[in-house]
Amino acid sequence: MCLNSEISANISKGAIEVICGSMFSGKTEELLRRLKRVELANIKFVVFKPDIDKRYDKKKIVSHDKNNIRAIPIKNANEILALIKNANVVGIDEAQFFDSRLISICNKLANSGIRVVISGLDMDSNGKPFGIMPSLLAIAEKITKVHAICVACGEDANYSFRINENSQLINIGEKDKYRPLCRNCFKP
Repeated sequence: MCLNSEISANISKGAIEVICGSMFSGKTEELLRRLKRVELANIKFVVFKPDIDKRYDKKKIVSHDKNNIRAIPIKNANEILALIKNANVVGIDEAQFFDSRLISICNKLANSGIRVVISGLDMDSNGKPFGIMPSLLAIAEKITKVHAICVACGEDANYSFRINENSQLINIGEKDKYRPLCRNCFKP
């Protein structure tokens, strides 16, 4: 195999995968499933989470079903490049909480041959595209949209309806603050 083929083969492995959906749809569970497969294959990986998300654990990504994996809490996306070391796969949870620098960092990682697996809310509690998620979806090679079950009618839910009075865009919470609803039952 010639050197150009080796370089080409390495770069072709780089890609961006985005897992999106509403609260309680299984985004984190799917991220964990993919990362566990990477771990079983003995591929070097590193996982990041925003340090503002302390719902279950400060240093782990934890699904609602309590499945988990160690993660590095970071304040901003710029920290990722210094912490990836020689990982072949980078996992990022709750991507909607990061600023636009994450977009260029994900592109840089994928362009260098690293597989980037991201999960995040695609819409906020008002039913509007959430933060940088539309841009991440636009640059992703693979997109997986997962759905919760509407608590009002039982259909597929893709909205995260806020049930408390807090009007801040970022209001981290669980079932005490949000309910998954379908399009017909969602009334922002």
